[in-house]
Amino acid sequence: MKRKPIVALIYDFDGTLSPGNMQEFGFIQAIGQTPQEFWTKSDGIARGQDASNILSYMKLRFDEAKKNGIKLRRSEFKKFGQHVQLFEGLRSWFSQVNEYGAQHGVKVEHYINSSGLKEIIEGTAIAREFKHIFACTYIYNENGEAEWPGIAVDYTAKTQFMFKISKGIFSSRDSKRVNESTADDKKRIPFSRMIYFGDGETDVPSMKIVTMFGGNSVAVYNPQNPDKKAVAEKLLRQGRVNFIAPAVYTREGRAFRVVSTIIDKIKAEAELELLAKK
Repeated sequence: MKRKPIVALIYDFDGTLSPGNMQEFGFIQAIGQTPQEFWTKSDGIARGQDASNILSYMKLRFDEAKKNGIKLRRSEFKKFGQHVQLFEGLRSWFSQVNEYGAQHGVKVEHYINSSGLKEIIEGTAIAREFKHIFACTYIYNENGEAEWPGIAVDYTAKTQFMFKISKGIFSSRDSKRVNESTADDKKRIPFSRMIYFGDGETDVPSMKIVTMFGGNSVAVYNPQNPDKKAVAEKLLRQGRVNFIAPAVYTREGRAFRVVSTIIDKIKAEAELELLAKK
């Protein structure tokens, strides 16, 4: 029995699946600040210390929670995730794409590759749809409270996770198997069978890697925000992505048409590979 080709849909989160940063749906309000105030402080730490923007926001989150008597537990992060706003159509997107893939002879898997917080994503209504979530996380003490950053996902870490997805490695700490040489036909999911969804600059290296190795990248944008559309159009002009689409995940939307057509192409290429071997 021949194995169905696996197609991986890999998503950034903030700005890609949600119109805002996940920190803005509950946590920032809980510490009595506006999103602008929080991100201005975070950027100030990064600039002042010449530090990682990701580690800076994780530290600020920790400090502000402590100042306001908020315990940063996994369960609390997941509660914040329940309030994260999602783009139109997402709740039915995954089942519709999966169904289309099954009808056309491929298995579809969904992954998150995000600089946001894993525990918040795990609290969202769509968390169960993902094969694996690669994202930032904290180290927790014996009381279950966050006490130090465990994983900080910047744009370079995102590219590492792309190779892990390709090889079927789901450990964030693995640094051995991911660097071992593996022939394309031995990889669980070749890059040519990946579709990457992102919205901004931190996604560019991952987008470029996917397109460079024969896969497809899609820059999505909030249809209510002309500036976001301009960013997507710039990425297309620069050859960083293959397609752009509004972040509307309905069956009638452009994103679904793009994905379904790529699935058709991947299935046809898999059939041609089999014919060539025979």
